[in-house]
Amino acid sequence: MGKIMANIHIGISGWRYAPWRGKFYPPKLAQARELDYASRQLPTIEINGSFYSLQRPESYAAWYAATPPGFLFAVKGNRFITHMLKLKDVDGPLANVLASGVFALREKLGPFLWQFPEMVKFDPERFEHFLSILPQDTESGLALARRHQPRIEGKVFLEMDERRPMRHAVEVRHESFRDARFIALLRKYNVALVVADTAGRWPYMEDVTADFVYIRLHGDKELYASGYDDEATARWAARIRAWSTGGQPDGFMCASTSAPPQRASRDVYCYFDNDIKVHAPYDAQRLLAALGLR
Repeated sequence: MGKIMANIHIGISGWRYAPWRGKFYPPKLAQARELDYASRQLPTIEINGSFYSLQRPESYAAWYAATPPGFLFAVKGNRFITHMLKLKDVDGPLANVLASGVFALREKLGPFLWQFPEMVKFDPERFEHFLSILPQDTESGLALARRHQPRIEGKVFLEMDERRPMRHAVEVRHESFRDARFIALLRKYNVALVVADTAGRWPYMEDVTADFVYIRLHGDKELYASGYDDEATARWAARIRAWSTGGQPDGFMCASTSAPPQRASRDVYCYFDNDIKVHAPYDAQRLLAALGLR
């Protein structure tokens, strides 16, 4: 069980939130030291800034330096690809994301999260192309990064310290994705479907589509605001234990009747995004404790 537990990563989405100052963050802590502090309370964090705009290599290098050994970042994919282009003509923009400095995270680079808005529907052709060009390791990722668009010249980082696997997860918010063809596509390219708890706002699906599971907890009663009580924490701990040992939790809800390939274990990444009332970091710590982790 210890070996399985070592592959469970529980954390938060983002770390710069004004309401957290003086509550989760100690009073008078400099804003520049918030990541330093948060990364010593929790083992993994999603980078949110990369969703809104391309970040710079020096930012990724600074984040790497600020965090302890063994820490892991998930990188939120740029919304220009998911929200604006809606997956049309995305080869260049994807290369830009990969060239922007993500490889400066080295061994702390975890999965990429690609979040789609609720107005984007399942388009099999566009999604298959997108999934097919997502790099599966840092070597192929660097090769794609070198084809970045001229507009970001001078703001790129095109080095890798060693070849490592790269993982990708997609979060969808339109009912059209409740489709067995979508699940089959994700499995074909080993891309995880995000299990997203959104207080009933968007579709909830638990299909296992990759060699890992990615969970986002946005609030079970009120989106982005409500916390997870002891009962809810215990329920998520049980689900994570089932997924991490290669199984499925009781009462799972899937879009496809086809079972995933059998595995003895799966890595699990879980991020709390219920940040408005400062629940996220404490909920993450409680879930870690419920799993017997740090």
